[in-house]
Amino acid sequence: MLRARVSMKPEISAAVGFLSRFLRVKGHVNDRQLQTFSQTLQDMLAEQYKHHWFPDRPCKGSGYRCIRINHKMDPLVGQAGLRIGLSIQQLYLLLPSELTLWVDPFEVSYRIGEDGSICVLYESQPMANVNNSASTGTSNSSLVDSHISCKEELLVLGRSSPAKPYMMTVSS
Repeated sequence: MLRARVSMKPEISAAVGFLSRFLRVKGHVNDRQLQTFSQTLQDMLAEQYKHHWFPDRPCKGSGYRCIRINHKMDPLVGQAGLRIGLSIQQLYLLLPSELTLWVDPFEVSYRIGEDGSICVLYESQPMANVNNSASTGTSNSSLVDSHISCKEELLVLGRSSPAKPYMMTVSS
């Protein structure tokens, strides 16, 4: 029997933390604004999951919630930004363009750019027995610092996107 969860708190925290780091590094937001942004986005995502969580479908990669920032700002990210006084245009400057952030049960992953590598931020395994894990206090989750490993992978490969199965020529 898979564990039934009412919320996706670790997954939501990983996704919100990832986005918040961009605001902290690139933006001129103070600690209070950053806390408000994080809490607002976390609350909105948690509310969505509360109404749409299906414990009988815990499969990874289902695209359960996709936060997308491209030519259109994700509405929840936009609302959280507006709450701290950042316009949509300012958010576009602070967050990576062409960002896709998948928040699925038991996994959070992201891709920057249409051809970028998909990197895992957080992953955990469904526990087979809720009673055993509660009594032993064990956890099957981990926050993965794949932002560094994906960056290192790109540096080693010497390119900004994964290899393609075809050759492309450029003329000037």
